[in-house]
Amino acid sequence: MIVASADKLKCVLCGKEFDPKSDVFTCPDCGPDGTLDVLYDYGEVRRKFTTEALAENKERSISRYIELLPINDPTFFPNLKVGSSPLYESIYWAKKLKVKQVLIKDDGRNPTASFKDRASFIGVAKAKEKGATSIACASTGNAASSLAGCAAVAGLDCYIFVPEKAPVNKVTQLLIYGAKVFLVKGTYEDAFKLAVKAIDAYGWYNRNSAINPYLVEGKKTCGLELAEELSFDLPDKVFVSVGDGCIISSFYKAFYDLKQIGLISQIPQLIGVQAEGACPIYKAFKEGKDVIEKKPTNTLADSIAVGEPRNWAKALRAVKNSGGDMVAVSDDEILEAMRLLARTSGVFGEPAGVTGFAGLLKYAQTGKLGSHERVAVIVTGNGLKDSESAKRAAGSPYAVEPTLEAVSRIIGSAN
Repeated sequence: MIVASADKLKCVLCGKEFDPKSDVFTCPDCGPDGTLDVLYDYGEVRRKFTTEALAENKERSISRYIELLPINDPTFFPNLKVGSSPLYESIYWAKKLKVKQVLIKDDGRNPTASFKDRASFIGVAKAKEKGATSIACASTGNAASSLAGCAAVAGLDCYIFVPEKAPVNKVTQLLIYGAKVFLVKGTYEDAFKLAVKAIDAYGWYNRNSAINPYLVEGKKTCGLELAEELSFDLPDKVFVSVGDGCIISSFYKAFYDLKQIGLISQIPQLIGVQAEGACPIYKAFKEGKDVIEKKPTNTLADSIAVGEPRNWAKALRAVKNSGGDMVAVSDDEILEAMRLLARTSGVFGEPAGVTGFAGLLKYAQTGKLGSHERVAVIVTGNGLKDSESAKRAAGSPYAVEPTLEAVSRIIGSAN
């Protein structure tokens, strides 16, 4: 049996530790809110995970970071090139926002067009390591499509639970990959609760990020990648969209791990951005609370439309321990961010995918950005994931007769 390279699991709330060989996903004492950190023998990792070793490593999927992943047998990884997403420098936005540097990481360029491929890559590997033949999750869309794609490559049966209002593009992705899809009448929270019941009843491997601690380890590879691309000279602030809290938690975990092994000396400030119609973590942070208030959601950013976030404790810790902050943005600000990002950088993000960028624009108006600062924005999903929202953001084309005169009339009126 292959032994995972994780050294121990530790509850984020009470600090109790567990053996990674166990089947514990959340702390029995703290319940579902007691999510677990995956920790490593950092002294051992320090010996192997070096800049020299990375420079010699020709692998371009996230498995290049295997020393900091909970799988040490690469044969369990699905045969997909997840990771190595583009990192762009925007001179335009640096000038516009009067900061030293603006970096845009386009993670919508992964195989299923979302950041969530990173988590599913590890989830499928862990399922295969455990000898599972079926895997399942609840999702607002992207986690589901990423799992369906990775599971298809790995030969696993895949069961997906999504709210009935999930964008048709995402549901179509699930079906084309061969997943068995359940459109749940209700919210994401309803889909999540039903998925948990079904997983327990049928013994499927649980890919839910907010429960399974290993999924954050996959997501953290975006932070590891960002650090490596910048020669471990990280920006001052990193803007990240927040729904369940898993993504911002993963960036904190990436930077925490790198600090433990001595490749960075300071963790960047993490700025979490939520939609105003789904912002329980934002409210808890701003009100100085250690718990979140669960409320219904109302936002077009379906991928972060979470009223009962499961990873809230890790998310709050990420913001607080990094000296970061949180921002809430309206749907109109998200749509405007879709337009502006695409028309200035060529990066086409879905609503949740550009929420971090919308947060950067709003944060800049507060005067909290210094002229000396370098900032990064993570775009988590491609705009084609939600074509209806893209249409709202983009506007309408011109309908014309097939004559130059018709074109000239429109050009003249536009001027």
